[in-house]
Amino acid sequence: MLGKIGGGFSIAMKTLDGGRIGIAAQALGIAQGAMDETVRYTKERKQFGKSIAAFQNTQFQMADLQTKIEASRLLVRSAAFKKDSGQNYSTDAAMAKLYAAETAMEVTTKAVQFHGGYGYTREYPVERMMRDAKITEIYEGTSEVQRMVIAAKLFR
Repeated sequence: MLGKIGGGFSIAMKTLDGGRIGIAAQALGIAQGAMDETVRYTKERKQFGKSIAAFQNTQFQMADLQTKIEASRLLVRSAAFKKDSGQNYSTDAAMAKLYAAETAMEVTTKAVQFHGGYGYTREYPVERMMRDAKITEIYEGTSEVQRMVIAAKLFR
């Protein structure tokens, strides 16, 4: 037997909480990788005589995405710190997973868009990153489940 009688649900939830931090970190890595690849590509790709990185619209979109990546990084670090220091981290893990996974999906989708037709080919890694990002919204509890965990803490 593992744990006390009737304590299985609590053990399972603690396991999921820890896993959610790992999934959030995975999503963060995917998002940052897609950002790095897209920065590189937009510097090289020329349109109308200049790199597409020189266009203000590109810069604004990329700035917004990088801001979300950094916010994800802070949520992941905060949840990991709370776990490592023995604090209650269940809600923090849910927030980190929710935000990082949805950010990864947004960043990778935009990365594919910035790459144009190439973004959908296996010649560039962003198509795989987009598929990898999607699973982070699903396993260890979907985004909807994370919202339920967060809301339960708010309204208890």
